[in-house]
Amino acid sequence: MASSPVASSTQSPRPNLAFRQLRGQRSPGEFAAAVRRAAREIGERVSCDARYVGRVEAGDIRCPNYAYERVFLHMFPGRTLADLGFAPRAQVRGRGARADTGAPHGPGTPRSTRSTRSTTDTTDTPDTSDTSGITGTTKTPHTTIHLYESHPSGSDPRACDPYAIQTHEESDVRRRAFMTGSTATVATASLGPVGLALSGPAEAAARRGRGIGEAEVDAVEEAVRKIRLLDDRHGADGLYRRAAAPLRTAYALLDAGTTRQSTSDRLHAGAGELAISVGWLAHDSGRLDDARSHYAEALATARVSSDSALEAHAFCNTAFLARDAGRPREAVRAAQAATSAARHGGSHRLLSLLALREAGGWAGLGDRAGCEQSLARAHALFDRGPSDADPEWMSFYGPAELEGLEAQCWSALGEWERAARHARRAAATACAQTPQFTRNIALYTAELADDLARAGRPDEAATAGLRVLALLDEVQSSRVQSMLATTARVLLPHRRASGVGGFLERHAALPRAV
Repeated sequence: MASSPVASSTQSPRPNLAFRQLRGQRSPGEFAAAVRRAAREIGERVSCDARYVGRVEAGDIRCPNYAYERVFLHMFPGRTLADLGFAPRAQVRGRGARADTGAPHGPGTPRSTRSTRSTTDTTDTPDTSDTSGITGTTKTPHTTIHLYESHPSGSDPRACDPYAIQTHEESDVRRRAFMTGSTATVATASLGPVGLALSGPAEAAARRGRGIGEAEVDAVEEAVRKIRLLDDRHGADGLYRRAAAPLRTAYALLDAGTTRQSTSDRLHAGAGELAISVGWLAHDSGRLDDARSHYAEALATARVSSDSALEAHAFCNTAFLARDAGRPREAVRAAQAATSAARHGGSHRLLSLLALREAGGWAGLGDRAGCEQSLARAHALFDRGPSDADPEWMSFYGPAELEGLEAQCWSALGEWERAARHARRAAATACAQTPQFTRNIALYTAELADDLARAGRPDEAATAGLRVLALLDEVQSSRVQSMLATTARVLLPHRRASGVGGFLERHAALPRAV
């Protein structure tokens, strides 16, 4: 890849000795866990791991993004970024970065992102490469659109996305581009750090006799993160078809080959995770056959690369899909296969989630005893707490999701009152602890509405249903809408009950999918 003038210096990054000193005797993994805990204390979301800590200490990250900045300053009150060993932000972004030609730069150092008309700022996010094409040494300038989510009213626009430092206006424009843009635009957007277009980069790299490098792998991993963040807030319906483009690009990169085994391993894992993310978007938007295909693709990738963590994730999602598709025995088998793959991974939370997936299968089979045993195992494992071994993709799995999945089990067994209790806890916990997971809040509340309707409490069901309707301007999920439609049918005989008529009228006024 041709590098920018700023990034072409042969000097190595300067190690951040101040930050290393602050870590003290803790291992990078232990320190990363402390960073994540501190983030939760102030309502931030960062995916800090040992690799990130190592990049900071090596000097590859010269200045953190705004989310990490707030977390670090919270952890070390009274200190400035300079005290933590970071460079001034103006030196690593925008015009300041280009003007600072004397500053050292290395392979992981943020570079200026150029276009024919505008400048996009970069800091410590994986968006660390220039946006030129990778088809040769001559750059073709173009504008790269990055996929940053929009920001809730009244919030700090930079706080919603731990990977972004753009302004509110930029972020909103980019999210709209993702939701409405063409397939080619979205492919570039999702894998924007290296200007990836459909299949072209991989083919070009192969023709030139060189493999895919770290920058392309970073782009694939960042695409996974961005899709997950957008899904957490907006649901799958507006994302699925557009997210398929970067997935094709990721597998084209696999075909092109890599320069190192470590890069190949990361690219296989990233492509597999991207396949799972796109599969989930298909699942949540009601395209179950498409989801099954994507999960199978991820599983094949895991088997080819002997990646047990990816295999566990693929089987986990396959179990969930099988349950929703009315194949409960397959759900049990897939959950058990995932458990076997994850057994030596060291994550109790992952094993807890897999026990819940198995419980859902047993509930679908009407096996109350099997369901209760799996639920008990899920709670026992969950109570052992989080660990550094927990996969990054499990950020959604907390107390709210535990309650929500248990509610679905009791609902499948026809125990509506018990299901409603757990669904109510799930919705309340999600609102209090993870308000950024808007889609999940809508899902738990829709589950609550349906359970209450079937439990013979139509007025409470209508109230919960109205809360879901209020979220549908922001959430696009066919699964949530299907649940609401079912609840509306259950409530039809009770249309004269308090509040029910209003809910039915508002639900009937919803635009119908074409």
